Amino acid sequence: MTESAGTAAEPTIAFARMNGLGNEIIVADLRGTNARISAGGARALAADPATRFDQIMAIHDPRTAGTDAHIRIINRDGSEAEACGNGTRCVAQALGVETGRTDFTFETRAGILTASERPDGLISVDMGKPRFGWRDIPLAEAFHDTRAIELQIGPIDAPVLHSPSAVSMGNPHVIFWIDRDVWSYDLDRFGPILENHPIFPERANISIAQVTSPDALTLRTWERGVGLTKACGSAACAAAVSAARTERTGRMVTVTVPGGDLLLEWRDDDHVVMTGPAMWEWSGRLDPATGAYVRDDQTAVEPA
Repeated sequence: MTESAGTAAEPTIAFARMNGLGNEIIVADLRGTNARISAGGARALAADPATRFDQIMAIHDPRTAGTDAHIRIINRDGSEAEACGNGTRCVAQALGVETGRTDFTFETRAGILTASERPDGLISVDMGKPRFGWRDIPLAEAFHDTRAIELQIGPIDAPVLHSPSAVSMGNPHVIFWIDRDVWSYDLDRFGPILENHPIFPERANISIAQVTSPDALTLRTWERGVGLTKACGSAACAAAVSAARTERTGRMVTVTVPGGDLLLEWRDDDHVVMTGPAMWEWSGRLDPATGAYVRDDQTAVEPA
Protein backbone atom coordinates (compact mmCIF):
# COMPACT_ATOMS: atom_id res chain seq x y z
CA MET A 1 0.00 0.00 0.00
CA THR A 2 1.15 3.55 -0.65
CA GLU A 3 0.11 6.90 0.73
CA SER A 4 -1.63 9.47 -1.44
CA ALA A 5 -2.65 13.08 -0.92
CA GLY A 6 -5.22 15.36 -2.47
CA THR A 7 -8.03 17.79 -1.87
CA ALA A 8 -11.10 17.12 0.23
CA ALA A 9 -14.02 15.16 -1.22
CA GLU A 10 -11.73 13.26 -3.60
CA PRO A 11 -10.88 9.56 -3.29
CA THR A 12 -7.34 10.08 -2.00
CA ILE A 13 -6.85 7.49 0.73
CA ALA A 14 -5.28 4.22 -0.42
CA PHE A 15 -7.17 1.12 0.65
CA ALA A 16 -7.22 -2.60 0.04
CA ARG A 17 -10.28 -4.84 0.07
CA MET A 18 -9.20 -8.01 1.91
CA ASN A 19 -10.66 -10.84 3.91
CA GLY A 20 -9.68 -13.09 6.78
CA LEU A 21 -11.55 -16.39 6.41
CA GLY A 22 -14.42 -14.51 4.79
CA ASN A 23 -14.43 -11.76 7.42
CA GLU A 24 -14.73 -8.83 4.99
CA ILE A 25 -12.10 -6.21 5.73
CA ILE A 26 -11.13 -2.82 4.30
CA VAL A 27 -7.58 -1.82 5.20
CA ALA A 28 -7.32 1.98 4.76
CA ASP A 29 -3.97 3.77 4.92
CA LEU A 30 -4.35 7.18 6.59
CA ARG A 31 -0.71 7.51 7.66
CA GLY A 32 0.75 10.91 6.95
CA THR A 33 -2.68 12.58 7.02
CA ASN A 34 -5.01 14.09 9.59
CA ALA A 35 -7.99 12.41 7.96
CA ARG A 36 -10.40 10.12 9.78
CA ILE A 37 -13.01 7.87 8.22
CA SER A 38 -16.38 9.23 9.26
CA ALA A 39 -19.28 7.09 10.44
CA GLY A 40 -21.24 8.28 7.39
CA GLY A 41 -18.39 7.41 5.05
CA ALA A 42 -18.16 3.96 6.60
CA ARG A 43 -21.89 3.35 6.23
CA ALA A 44 -21.75 4.45 2.59
CA LEU A 45 -18.96 1.97 1.88
CA ALA A 46 -20.91 -0.75 3.69
CA ALA A 47 -24.00 -0.05 1.58
CA ASP A 48 -22.15 -0.76 -1.69
CA PRO A 49 -21.94 -4.53 -2.42
CA ALA A 50 -18.46 -4.07 -3.86
CA THR A 51 -17.10 -2.49 -0.68
CA ARG A 52 -19.39 -4.09 1.90
CA PHE A 53 -17.28 -4.91 4.95
CA ASP A 54 -17.40 -6.25 8.46
CA GLN A 55 -14.62 -3.94 9.68
CA ILE A 56 -12.53 -1.08 8.37
CA MET A 57 -8.99 -1.23 9.72
CA ALA A 58 -7.92 2.43 9.52
CA ILE A 59 -4.13 2.67 9.81
CA HIS A 60 -2.91 5.88 11.44
CA ASP A 61 0.55 7.08 12.39
CA PRO A 62 1.82 5.52 15.63
CA ARG A 63 0.99 7.33 18.87
CA THR A 64 3.09 5.18 21.16
CA ALA A 65 6.82 4.51 21.01
CA GLY A 66 7.67 1.01 19.88
CA THR A 67 4.51 0.55 17.80
CA ASP A 68 4.27 0.53 14.02
CA ALA A 69 0.80 2.06 13.73
CA HIS A 70 -2.33 3.06 15.57
CA ILE A 71 -5.34 1.19 14.21
CA ARG A 72 -8.88 2.51 14.46
CA ILE A 73 -11.45 -0.25 13.88
CA ILE A 74 -14.82 0.72 12.42
CA ASN A 75 -17.85 -1.56 12.20
CA ARG A 76 -20.34 -1.74 9.36
CA ASP A 77 -22.80 0.50 11.23
CA GLY A 78 -20.16 3.21 11.75
CA SER A 79 -19.50 2.36 15.41
CA GLU A 80 -16.00 1.59 16.64
CA ALA A 81 -14.67 -1.75 17.87
CA GLU A 82 -11.87 -2.39 20.29
CA ALA A 83 -10.37 -5.47 18.62
CA CYS A 84 -10.52 -7.41 15.35
CA GLY A 85 -8.20 -10.37 15.03
CA ASN A 86 -8.99 -11.21 11.41
CA GLY A 87 -8.57 -7.56 10.44
CA THR A 88 -5.26 -7.37 12.28
CA ARG A 89 -3.97 -10.26 10.17
CA CYS A 90 -5.02 -8.36 7.04
CA VAL A 91 -3.14 -5.25 8.21
CA ALA A 92 -0.03 -7.32 8.92
CA GLN A 93 -0.15 -8.88 5.47
CA ALA A 94 -0.70 -5.54 3.73
CA LEU A 95 2.17 -3.88 5.56
CA GLY A 96 4.32 -6.95 5.07
CA VAL A 97 3.95 -6.66 1.30
CA GLU A 98 4.81 -2.96 1.53
CA THR A 99 7.84 -3.28 3.81
CA GLY A 100 9.11 -6.85 3.44
CA ARG A 101 8.81 -7.28 7.20
CA THR A 102 7.10 -10.16 9.00
CA ASP A 103 6.63 -8.76 12.52
CA PHE A 104 4.51 -5.79 13.59
CA THR A 105 3.24 -4.12 16.74
CA PHE A 106 -0.07 -2.25 16.64
CA GLU A 107 -1.96 -0.06 19.10
CA THR A 108 -5.74 -0.50 19.26
CA ARG A 109 -8.50 0.42 21.69
CA ALA A 110 -8.01 -3.06 23.14
CA GLY A 111 -4.33 -2.37 23.80
CA ILE A 112 -1.07 -3.37 22.13
CA LEU A 113 -1.28 -6.30 19.70
CA THR A 114 1.59 -8.03 17.91
CA ALA A 115 1.36 -9.90 14.61
CA SER A 116 3.85 -12.20 12.87
CA GLU A 117 3.72 -13.84 9.45
CA ARG A 118 4.93 -17.44 9.49
CA PRO A 119 6.94 -19.14 6.71
CA ASP A 120 3.76 -20.94 5.57
CA GLY A 121 2.02 -17.59 5.01
CA LEU A 122 -0.34 -17.85 7.95
CA ILE A 123 -0.32 -14.94 10.39
CA SER A 124 -0.33 -15.20 14.17
CA VAL A 125 -1.75 -12.39 16.30
CA ASP A 126 -1.20 -12.08 20.03
CA MET A 127 -4.64 -10.89 21.12
CA GLY A 128 -3.57 -10.22 24.70
CA LYS A 129 -5.12 -11.46 27.91
CA PRO A 130 -8.81 -12.30 28.36
CA ARG A 131 -10.74 -10.59 31.13
CA PHE A 132 -13.43 -12.36 33.11
CA GLY A 133 -14.57 -9.82 35.71
CA TRP A 134 -18.15 -8.67 35.20
CA ARG A 135 -17.11 -5.01 35.30
CA ASP A 136 -14.35 -5.64 32.75
CA ILE A 137 -16.56 -7.35 30.16
CA PRO A 138 -18.67 -5.21 31.00
CA LEU A 139 -21.98 -6.48 32.38
CA ALA A 140 -24.69 -4.34 33.94
CA GLU A 141 -25.15 -6.78 36.82
CA ALA A 142 -22.70 -8.45 39.18
CA PHE A 143 -21.80 -12.04 38.28
CA HIS A 144 -19.03 -13.52 40.38
CA ASP A 145 -18.62 -16.50 38.05
CA THR A 146 -18.79 -15.50 34.39
CA ARG A 147 -18.22 -19.04 33.17
CA ALA A 148 -22.05 -19.17 33.07
CA ILE A 149 -24.21 -16.08 33.49
CA GLU A 150 -27.99 -15.91 33.85
CA LEU A 151 -29.24 -15.18 30.35
CA GLN A 152 -31.58 -17.20 28.17
CA ILE A 153 -33.63 -17.26 24.99
CA GLY A 154 -37.08 -18.87 25.05
CA PRO A 155 -39.53 -19.86 27.79
CA ILE A 156 -38.25 -19.82 31.37
CA ASP A 157 -39.10 -23.50 31.88
CA ALA A 158 -37.74 -24.62 28.47
CA PRO A 159 -35.15 -22.15 27.17
CA VAL A 160 -33.73 -22.61 23.69
CA LEU A 161 -30.37 -21.25 24.87
CA HIS A 162 -29.18 -20.43 28.36
CA SER A 163 -26.24 -19.85 30.71
CA PRO A 164 -23.61 -18.50 28.30
CA SER A 165 -20.00 -17.88 29.20
CA ALA A 166 -18.98 -14.22 29.21
CA VAL A 167 -15.51 -12.80 28.55
CA SER A 168 -13.79 -9.70 27.20
CA MET A 169 -11.11 -9.93 24.53
CA GLY A 170 -10.93 -6.15 24.59
CA ASN A 171 -14.54 -6.27 23.40
CA PRO A 172 -17.49 -8.04 25.08
CA HIS A 173 -18.45 -11.61 24.14
CA VAL A 174 -20.94 -14.21 25.30
CA ILE A 175 -20.85 -17.83 24.12
CA PHE A 176 -23.82 -20.18 24.32
CA TRP A 177 -22.81 -23.85 24.47
CA ILE A 178 -24.95 -26.21 22.42
CA ASP A 179 -25.06 -29.94 21.65
CA ARG A 180 -26.64 -29.67 18.21
CA ASP A 181 -25.21 -28.31 14.99
CA VAL A 182 -24.62 -24.54 15.12
CA TRP A 183 -26.63 -24.10 11.91
CA SER A 184 -29.78 -25.42 13.57
CA TYR A 185 -30.28 -22.16 15.51
CA ASP A 186 -31.74 -18.90 14.18
CA LEU A 187 -28.82 -16.72 15.19
CA ASP A 188 -29.94 -14.01 12.76
CA ARG A 189 -33.23 -13.77 14.70
CA PHE A 190 -32.05 -13.65 18.31
CA GLY A 191 -28.55 -12.24 17.70
CA PRO A 192 -29.68 -8.59 17.40
CA ILE A 193 -31.96 -8.95 20.43
CA LEU A 194 -29.13 -10.24 22.61
CA GLU A 195 -26.57 -7.81 21.20
CA ASN A 196 -28.70 -4.98 22.59
CA HIS A 197 -29.83 -6.68 25.79
CA PRO A 198 -29.77 -4.33 28.81
CA ILE A 199 -27.26 -6.59 30.55
CA PHE A 200 -24.64 -5.43 28.02
CA PRO A 201 -24.08 -1.67 28.49
CA GLU A 202 -21.67 -1.61 25.51
CA ARG A 203 -23.62 -4.20 23.52
CA ALA A 204 -22.00 -7.61 22.94
CA ASN A 205 -20.88 -10.15 20.36
CA ILE A 206 -23.15 -13.20 20.51
CA SER A 207 -21.83 -16.66 19.63
CA ILE A 208 -23.10 -20.22 19.65
CA ALA A 209 -20.49 -22.96 19.97
CA GLN A 210 -20.46 -26.73 19.70
CA VAL A 211 -17.50 -28.66 21.07
CA THR A 212 -16.69 -31.43 18.60
CA SER A 213 -13.60 -32.90 20.31
CA PRO A 214 -11.22 -32.08 23.17
CA ASP A 215 -9.26 -29.87 20.77
CA ALA A 216 -11.90 -28.55 18.38
CA LEU A 217 -15.11 -26.56 18.33
CA THR A 218 -17.46 -25.04 15.75
CA LEU A 219 -18.61 -21.43 16.10
CA ARG A 220 -21.11 -18.99 14.61
CA THR A 221 -21.19 -15.34 15.64
CA TRP A 222 -23.54 -12.39 15.49
CA GLU A 223 -21.02 -9.56 15.57
CA ARG A 224 -21.79 -6.32 17.40
CA GLY A 225 -22.34 -3.51 14.90
CA VAL A 226 -22.06 -5.92 11.95
CA GLY A 227 -24.48 -8.83 12.10
CA LEU A 228 -23.87 -12.39 10.96
CA THR A 229 -20.27 -12.85 9.91
CA LYS A 230 -18.29 -15.65 8.29
CA ALA A 231 -15.53 -15.15 10.84
CA CYS A 232 -14.91 -13.14 14.00
CA GLY A 233 -11.40 -13.53 15.34
CA SER A 234 -12.03 -12.09 18.79
CA ALA A 235 -15.11 -14.33 19.13
CA ALA A 236 -12.97 -17.36 18.24
CA CYS A 237 -10.53 -16.29 20.98
CA ALA A 238 -13.36 -15.80 23.47
CA ALA A 239 -14.85 -19.20 22.65
CA ALA A 240 -11.50 -20.98 22.90
CA VAL A 241 -10.70 -19.41 26.26
CA SER A 242 -14.18 -20.08 27.62
CA ALA A 243 -14.10 -23.71 26.41
CA ALA A 244 -10.85 -24.29 28.30
CA ARG A 245 -12.07 -22.35 31.32
CA THR A 246 -15.18 -24.55 31.57
CA GLU A 247 -13.10 -27.71 30.97
CA ARG A 248 -14.77 -28.48 27.68
CA THR A 249 -11.44 -28.47 25.81
CA GLY A 250 -7.74 -28.00 26.35
CA ARG A 251 -5.90 -24.71 25.89
CA MET A 252 -5.06 -25.29 22.22
CA VAL A 253 -8.00 -25.76 19.87
CA THR A 254 -9.03 -25.46 16.26
CA VAL A 255 -12.05 -23.19 15.96
CA THR A 256 -14.07 -23.78 12.81
CA VAL A 257 -16.06 -20.72 11.71
CA PRO A 258 -18.20 -20.49 8.55
CA GLY A 259 -15.18 -19.16 6.63
CA GLY A 260 -12.70 -21.86 7.72
CA ASP A 261 -10.37 -22.81 10.56
CA LEU A 262 -8.45 -20.75 13.11
CA LEU A 263 -5.83 -22.16 15.45
CA LEU A 264 -6.13 -20.78 18.99
CA GLU A 265 -3.67 -21.18 21.84
CA TRP A 266 -4.30 -19.86 25.34
CA ARG A 267 -0.72 -19.77 26.54
CA ASP A 268 0.53 -20.26 30.08
CA ASP A 269 1.32 -16.52 30.25
CA ASP A 270 -2.45 -15.93 29.80
CA HIS A 271 -2.05 -14.45 26.29
CA VAL A 272 -4.30 -15.74 23.51
CA VAL A 273 -2.60 -16.32 20.14
CA MET A 274 -4.72 -16.72 17.01
CA THR A 275 -3.32 -18.06 13.74
CA GLY A 276 -5.01 -17.98 10.36
CA PRO A 277 -4.86 -16.65 6.78
CA ALA A 278 -5.41 -13.25 5.18
CA MET A 279 -6.27 -12.64 1.54
CA TRP A 280 -5.95 -9.57 -0.71
CA GLU A 281 -8.81 -9.01 -3.18
CA TRP A 282 -8.37 -5.60 -4.83
CA SER A 283 -7.24 -2.07 -4.07
CA GLY A 284 -8.30 1.51 -4.69
CA ARG A 285 -8.67 4.95 -3.13
CA LEU A 286 -11.48 6.35 -1.03
CA ASP A 287 -12.77 9.63 0.38
CA PRO A 288 -12.92 9.16 4.17
CA ALA A 289 -15.72 11.69 4.63
CA THR A 290 -18.22 10.48 2.03
CA GLY A 291 -17.26 6.92 1.16
CA ALA A 292 -16.77 7.73 -2.53
CA TYR A 293 -14.11 5.45 -3.96
CA VAL A 294 -12.29 4.44 -7.09
CA ARG A 295 -10.81 1.03 -7.82
CA ASP A 296 -7.29 1.06 -9.17
CA ASP A 297 -8.60 -0.65 -12.28
CA GLN A 298 -11.88 1.29 -12.71
CA THR A 299 -13.48 4.74 -12.65
CA ALA A 300 -14.66 6.52 -9.52
CA VAL A 301 -17.81 5.34 -7.72
CA GLU A 302 -19.91 7.88 -5.81
CA PRO A 303 -21.75 6.78 -2.67
CA ALA A 304 -25.39 5.77 -3.17
